[in-house]
Amino acid sequence: MTDTAVFAAGAVVWRIVEDKLRILLIHRTKYRDVTLPKGKVDPGEMLAQTAVREVHEETGIKVHLGVPVGVSRYWMRPKRQKVVHYWAAEATDAAIRASSFVPNSEISGVEWVSLKKARSHLSYPVDVEIIDNFARLVEDGVLRTFPLIALRHGKAVARSDWEGSDATRPLTDRGQRQASAIVAPLRAFGVKRIVSSDAVRCLQTVAPLGRKLGHPVKVTAKISQDAWEEGTGDIRAVVGRRVRARKPAVLCSHGPVLPGILSELALATGTMHGSYVDSASSLEVAAFSVVHLSATNPGSGIISIETHTPKV
Repeated sequence: MTDTAVFAAGAVVWRIVEDKLRILLIHRTKYRDVTLPKGKVDPGEMLAQTAVREVHEETGIKVHLGVPVGVSRYWMRPKRQKVVHYWAAEATDAAIRASSFVPNSEISGVEWVSLKKARSHLSYPVDVEIIDNFARLVEDGVLRTFPLIALRHGKAVARSDWEGSDATRPLTDRGQRQASAIVAPLRAFGVKRIVSSDAVRCLQTVAPLGRKLGHPVKVTAKISQDAWEEGTGDIRAVVGRRVRARKPAVLCSHGPVLPGILSELALATGTMHGSYVDSASSLEVAAFSVVHLSATNPGSGIISIETHTPKV
């Protein structure tokens, strides 16, 4: 990384056509090349929302992100590096039908090709490396995944400045901004369910997401800090239910509780507890870790973990 790096994000968009895997490539008009959909991060964006936005803008297809498949780095010019983060992203039949893509001044066309043809059609070796990473997921049978997201609440009023009980501490102005900033990145992963501690600071953190999704928040004391401190919580029950449901969900809780949530996710999926699990639970306020689990091969354990922190 350098201070002059340009950050971008994109996806390996895939679908199954008559039991055959196909990858989406784009033909760029200006550069006369064939590449993967991607684009630069807009001010205030987090990488995940950039990837989803760019795929939609360039192909007309709305996707949700799956497993990360690598980062490409290359020099645009002397002392100017471009860093591109990629995810796998399945294109549903409904999303493809809804696409309004037409050739334009930026993209002359799109095509669905096999992995073999993708490797030969792509113009740049760095894109082929991303495809190779993607292919390993295919070979391992863990391409289709669902995310469970551990979220720490936003910045709250300090205990020393609050006269009420700890559970009633609200978010600060910064915390409210953080709560708004994480809506789009969380939606990028296709979140459908929201589970939250009953503490006010957690409920306020997920409120903007709940309003955007139009889904009620499942409120539980089982992952609250009060219950954790009193030894009356039941993290295992909450995590186990979400793992069995196999639907994208976010669990909003507290710093001291997050290691338990990540540990239970590892345990529930038969994953060896390593330092990466501990790292994923050491979150700043309003940060979240996305735990990707196989939707078709439950015994595969945790496929990948990634952590995102809003710059608010």
